[in-house]
Amino acid sequence: MWGLDHIWWVPILPLLGAIINGVLGFRIPRPWVTFFAIGSTGLSFAIALVAFVNLVTLDPALRVYENVLFVWIQSGSFTAEAGIQIDPLSGIFLLIVTGVGFLIHVYSIGYMGHEHAYPRYFAYLNLFMFSMLLLVLGNNFLLMFIGWEGVGLCSYLLIGYYYEKDSAADAGKKAFVVNRIGDFGFILAIMWIFWVFGSIDYTTVFPAAHETLAPGGVVVVGITLLLFLGATGKSAQIPLYTWLPDAMEGPTPVSALIHAATMVTAGVYMVARCNALFNLAPASMVVVALIGGATALFAATMGLYQNDIKRVLAYSTVSQLGYMFLACGVGAYTAAVFHVMTHAFFKACLFLGSGSVIHGMSGEQDMRQMGGLKSKMPRTHITFLISTLAICGIPVFSGFFSKDEILLSAFIGHTPGHIVYWGLATIAAAVTAFYMFRLYYMTFTGDLRSQDHHVREHVHESPPVMTVPLIILAGLATVGGFLGLPAFIGPHALNEFLHPVFATHGANEHPHISLGLELGLMAFSVAVAVAGIYTARLFYHVRPEAAEELAKREGFIKTVYTTIQNKYYVDEIYDYLVVKPIIKISDSFLWKFFDVRIIDGSVNGIAAFFGEMSSFLRRTQTGMVRNYALIMVIGCVFIAGFWVIASGN
Repeated sequence: MWGLDHIWWVPILPLLGAIINGVLGFRIPRPWVTFFAIGSTGLSFAIALVAFVNLVTLDPALRVYENVLFVWIQSGSFTAEAGIQIDPLSGIFLLIVTGVGFLIHVYSIGYMGHEHAYPRYFAYLNLFMFSMLLLVLGNNFLLMFIGWEGVGLCSYLLIGYYYEKDSAADAGKKAFVVNRIGDFGFILAIMWIFWVFGSIDYTTVFPAAHETLAPGGVVVVGITLLLFLGATGKSAQIPLYTWLPDAMEGPTPVSALIHAATMVTAGVYMVARCNALFNLAPASMVVVALIGGATALFAATMGLYQNDIKRVLAYSTVSQLGYMFLACGVGAYTAAVFHVMTHAFFKACLFLGSGSVIHGMSGEQDMRQMGGLKSKMPRTHITFLISTLAICGIPVFSGFFSKDEILLSAFIGHTPGHIVYWGLATIAAAVTAFYMFRLYYMTFTGDLRSQDHHVREHVHESPPVMTVPLIILAGLATVGGFLGLPAFIGPHALNEFLHPVFATHGANEHPHISLGLELGLMAFSVAVAVAGIYTARLFYHVRPEAAEELAKREGFIKTVYTTIQNKYYVDEIYDYLVVKPIIKISDSFLWKFFDVRIIDGSVNGIAAFFGEMSSFLRRTQTGMVRNYALIMVIGCVFIAGFWVIASGN
C-alpha cells in the first residue's frame, strides 16, 4: 500500500524542513521559510493520515507494518536496524503528533510573525517534530532512544529560545539536566534488555518476554523500574517534574507542542509500548500507579494559586500525565492512550488560547491583570471554555470519557491499593475543576483589571491564522471522546482498534461490571467536577473579594496558602539537598583539588621536570671544538675500557 510503503517520509519531511530553514532560513524571504516549515509538516500529516487509513483497512491480526531501511549498527552479536514500524499504538500517536503539530505550526505564523529569529524558531520546531516521530515510529529501543534524546535537545533549544533572558536560559538548562537523570535510567534498561534477550527489536523482545522472564522476578522488575525512571523525567512525574512548569518560558506555541503533542507524552507511549514487560512486574505496576496518582493530586494542588496563566496550564499538564500513568499502572493501557489523545486536543487548545490572550493583552501573562475578555475576544473565549469543560470532565466533552474510564479502571482494578488510586484521582479531578475555572473566571469574566492604558486600549481578538486552529482543536475536544464510549452506550472503537497491541499480553482493559456501579461512579465524578466549578464560580465570579479575604487570613490557612503558592518549596529543597552540595564538591574538590592540583599539577610537573633537564643538558652545548673533542676522547676511553673488561671475562 502506498501510504504504508512510504511511511518513512513522515519523519523525514520535517527533518528536511528543519535543515532548509536552519541553513538557509536567514538568506531566503520569510514566506519561503513559512512554506518549508508548514509544507513539510502538512505533507507529513497527509501521508500519516493515508497510512493510518490503510492500516485500519487491514485485518486486525495483520495491523503491524515494518519496513527495515538498512542495518544501522553491526558489532558482534549486537545489531541495530534503521527501521520504521507502525501498528495501532504508533498509528494513534502518529496522527496526534502530525495533526496537532501541524495546527501549532500554522498558529505560530501569527504568534511568532514579529520575531527576528523566525527561521530559527521553525527550524527547531520542525526538528522537534522529526524527533518525536522517530521516537514513535522506530522499530527498536535504540531508535526510540535517539528520538527520546532528540526531543530533549529540542526542548532545551525551544524553552531557551529567548536566551537573552536569564529565566528562559535557566529553564532550558533545567529541563536538559533533569531529563538526563531519567535518560540514564532508560539507557541502562536498554542495555539490560539486550543482555537478557540478545536483541533490542520490539518484534523479538515482546513476544519472548513471557518465556524469557520470570513473572515478578528481579530482572523484569529492574528493567521496568529503569524504564519508568526514564518516563518520570520525560513525562514530568514525581520526583522529576520540576522542569515542566518552567518550560513555559519558551514561546507559547512551544508550550503547546511540548505539553500536548510531543515530549511529555513520550513516557506514556514508552510504558504502553512495553506493556508486555510491565504486565510481568506487578511491583513495578504498583509503583507506576502510585506515582501517577500522587502526581495527579500533588500537581493539581500547585495549580490552585498560580497567577501566571501558562504556569497554571503547565501544572495541569503534570497532573493529567499523572492520570495517564495511573491508568498504565492498573493495566488500563487503552484508557491511558485515550487520555493522551483527548488531552492533546484540549490542552493544545488551552495553551494556544492562552497565547491568544497574551497576544491580545500585549504580552501580559498575569491573570490578576486580566478580566472581561469574554466580549473582547469571543472566538478565543468560546474555544477556551470548551476545552476547559473538557479537561474538567464534563459530559459530552472528550475529557469526560477518557478521565471517567481511568477512574473506573482504578476503582475496579486488581492492583493492590486500587481504591487509594481512585481516591487520589477523584480528589485531583475536583481540584482540577476548581483551578481551571478559577483561570477561566479571572481571565474572561468581570472587568478588565489592567492598569496599563496601552493594554486597555488595544485588547483585541487574534487573527484567523491563530483562531482557526483553536476552533479545530475545540471541535476535536468536543467530539473526540466518542471514540471511547462507555460499554452501556455503544462500542469502544479505540479499545477494539488497540486490542491486538495490549490484549495479547494479558492486559485487563475492560472487566465486566454492573451498570449501576458504572453509572454511580460516573455520576460521582461529574458531581465532584461540578462542585469544583461551583466553588470557583463562588470565589472568583460571584464574590471575588472572598478569595482575597481568605488569602489574607493569618494562621494555618495563611501557611497552607503560602506553601502551595511557593510550590511546596520543592525547588528550594532540591537546591539545598542536591544542587548546592554538587556545586560545593565541584568547586572545592573536583576543581581546586583534583583538577588544579592532580591533573594540572601532574601535567605542569612533568613539563617542569623536562624543562629542568633541558636546561641542564643545554649547558653541555658550549660551541667550543676542544670541549667536544674532550668528550669524544672520554667516550672512546670508556668504550675501550668496557671492551677490555668484557674480553677479560
